[in-house]
Amino acid sequence: MSTSPLGSFRRLEEHCRQAVKDIYVGCEPDKHPGELGSLPDYDYALVQLLQRQASVLMKLSSNSEPSTRPDPGLHIGQRTLLQKRLEDILSISYSKFYHYTFSDVPLWLRQLYTDTSILKLCEQFTSLSLSQRSILAGQSSTTGNLDAELTHMVKTLDLAIIIAGAAGGKRGRAWIDKALEMLEQCCAELAVREGNEELRKTFNLEQEFGSTSAWDDLPSFSTFEPVPIPVTEPIRRTSCLTHDAFQSYLDRPGHRATGAQPLVIAGLVDDWPARTTRPWCKPSYLLSRTFGGRRLVPVEIGRSYVDEGWGQQLITFREFISSFCDPASSSYSAPTRQPTQRKDLAYLAQHPLLAQIPSLRADISIPDLCYTSPPPNPFHRGPPAEEVDEPKLNAWFGPAGTITPLHTDPYHNLLVQVVGRKYVRLYGPWEGKRMRPRGVEEGIDMSNTSHWDVGVEEGWDERPLDGDAEAQMGDGEGSGSGSGEEGRTTPLRDIPYVDCILEPGDTLYIPVGWWHYVRSLSVSFSVSFWWN
Repeated sequence: MSTSPLGSFRRLEEHCRQAVKDIYVGCEPDKHPGELGSLPDYDYALVQLLQRQASVLMKLSSNSEPSTRPDPGLHIGQRTLLQKRLEDILSISYSKFYHYTFSDVPLWLRQLYTDTSILKLCEQFTSLSLSQRSILAGQSSTTGNLDAELTHMVKTLDLAIIIAGAAGGKRGRAWIDKALEMLEQCCAELAVREGNEELRKTFNLEQEFGSTSAWDDLPSFSTFEPVPIPVTEPIRRTSCLTHDAFQSYLDRPGHRATGAQPLVIAGLVDDWPARTTRPWCKPSYLLSRTFGGRRLVPVEIGRSYVDEGWGQQLITFREFISSFCDPASSSYSAPTRQPTQRKDLAYLAQHPLLAQIPSLRADISIPDLCYTSPPPNPFHRGPPAEEVDEPKLNAWFGPAGTITPLHTDPYHNLLVQVVGRKYVRLYGPWEGKRMRPRGVEEGIDMSNTSHWDVGVEEGWDERPLDGDAEAQMGDGEGSGSGSGEEGRTTPLRDIPYVDCILEPGDTLYIPVGWWHYVRSLSVSFSVSFWWN
């Protein structure tokens, strides 16, 4: 590791300067293919407003030498107006996102939001107070307010990733990843050079990576399970399968009419760094890989996305762990039944966290089994799901009691359990009517989700106070195909299912079309791989 924080600081300064120039030039209409000014149907007024802000930022920083504070004689009003205009562009462009479904947001709009975020980061970096710039440049080791300023800067870039997909050609995702890497390198080099424990704690530089014992003495997440759940209809288990053996399993199902069956595979991911040298079971390790927990993540607040009052928030990884997954939770005495109206229950669910944070993506690998050719769902009657060239990866991280309600997905799925234990119950796709699928609710098609609340039916959860008691009891008078005669008269307890508890290191194959209910028994971290 380099011992010169000044080197990383200067590289980040130059990285910002070049981005500002590129954004200014890229706003010129029809001169640079692939840039903002040449994209079809772009908003000329907004793009020109962005170009003017790039011009102002270039002027504000033109008199500053590398690694020094910008000229204090520059008019503070200019910088204040610049900050306001950048916020205006972000607000206006974000409001335009609502004119489209997320997948249809035009490239120019996503790139506009990303470029504006990059300019905002450049402005934040150049306007750091003299004392904070001295710290990052290696000329001071008093942290002062640096932690808060770093958090704001990281938030700016994470919003561009989460909201706009960090779209862009010369800049975009590659630029953002590089900026975050250099900013973190400044902090790491400074802490190492100074040998300052306060700095090491501020930047969460607890250990060196790669050693099998580096994290052994640090606390792990709680393994406490407030609600014991038995397995009554166990899914078949097997040891680690090769690609060819799994393909044979898919090609030769035990029952041709029903297709491939769920399967628990042990030992498939034993060599993942996330399970060995870079353990995800250690909160300190996860914080160290998320810039001291400063990275921003979207979390679901509440027990289930079908409950009244459920919502979503963007919070830092550090806040998520400390507020909802703290290892100290192992000492509390929990009730035998989970409350259902919990505002203190949060779930990082179905989020491409590993794409957002490449340092965590390096801790896992895609199983070879995802490159098999699985059979279609023999009970599916609609158009096939969009083909994917590479598996879709999503993270599922949260405390005990977080659930994914009974639902079905359009892809085959390998659900890998990395930390903690999860209960999973599955119903065959031929049970579609008896699953009582929901209908269109508030303009959203919810037909892949069941009216049945498995936790309530089994007595693991209390019935939501605002829930539809009649719908939960099986009268089926709600919307959707669940209102059919069979859906009304068959209690959930009489519908056949299979179930399992996933231990750390287990992988569950969920065939396409199978209805499944998933529940974290303890603090749990899982990764799903969708493919077809």
